[in-house]
Amino acid sequence: MKAILKSVSRSFYLTIRFLPRPLREPVGLAYLLARAADAIADTPEIPAASRLTTLLALARVISGELEFDAVAQPLRDFAARQNDRHERRLIENLRSCTDRLGAMESADRTDIRTVLQTIVSGQEFDLRQFGDQASVASLQTAAELEEYTYLVAGCVGDFWTKLGFRHFPAFANRPPNEMSNLGVEYGKGLQLINVLRDTSADLQAGRRYLPAEELAASPIAGVFSRWLLKAEEQLTTGIDYCSALTSCRVRFATVLPALIGARTLALLRAAGADAFSRKIKVPREEVRRILAAGFVAAASPNSLRVLFERLLAPPR
Repeated sequence: MKAILKSVSRSFYLTIRFLPRPLREPVGLAYLLARAADAIADTPEIPAASRLTTLLALARVISGELEFDAVAQPLRDFAARQNDRHERRLIENLRSCTDRLGAMESADRTDIRTVLQTIVSGQEFDLRQFGDQASVASLQTAAELEEYTYLVAGCVGDFWTKLGFRHFPAFANRPPNEMSNLGVEYGKGLQLINVLRDTSADLQAGRRYLPAEELAASPIAGVFSRWLLKAEEQLTTGIDYCSALTSCRVRFATVLPALIGARTLALLRAAGADAFSRKIKVPREEVRRILAAGFVAAASPNSLRVLFERLLAPPR
């Protein structure tokens, strides 16, 4: 499982490595299952109806309602259609992931099944909304975009918090319900950054996540800027979340996405109109520098906030 995790997400693999052992396996397994479901939902060579059928069947396997053999053949077909060899390998090894889920401690298994049910509902929402579009389809309202970011990522903040407090009662210096709320906003902000960063690629694929009602009333640059600000507010909530964690090790692992996200926001702002025609990404060498700086700053919540603000500053 570790080798597959490393191959499909080098940055998240770094996060996993720094988590304490009781959190490492359930978080890693949940990520692999979500990533596999996402690959199935996003396989453009297969009609949307077939993707949805297989996605929902896989969700029933994860929940324990179906045996894996019920999806084995469709998954072989999906694996063969993957352009990314790492995602192909992940789908080919899904049986071992679901077997591992079945062998996990009961509470961790329940939490993984709960968060996967929510994530899959977000992927279902996405497939039903966009499907096999011959032209560009859009989300209509800000509420739809907020719901989407919660379903596919915000729910992870609640999952992370429940795991943390169950395995480590002194997980944070704020109460669990407050941490869950902060974690949900943090996750939503990370997904919103993905939406903004992928604007060009999504348009080419016939998907527009920025709300149609806002685009009808304002130029796209203005709408884009407002959602950039929203993402920054939600990432700042993530810094509040991480600052409340009592373990420096967990704090470092949890804050890495916020730090890389902050730099992504700075690059998106600096790109201006270019953000609508190309994918903006933090260079790998800069990611390494952020990791090193984050490792040092994680010792102090105040240092984390200073680093976060520095990464949000316009690139030189």
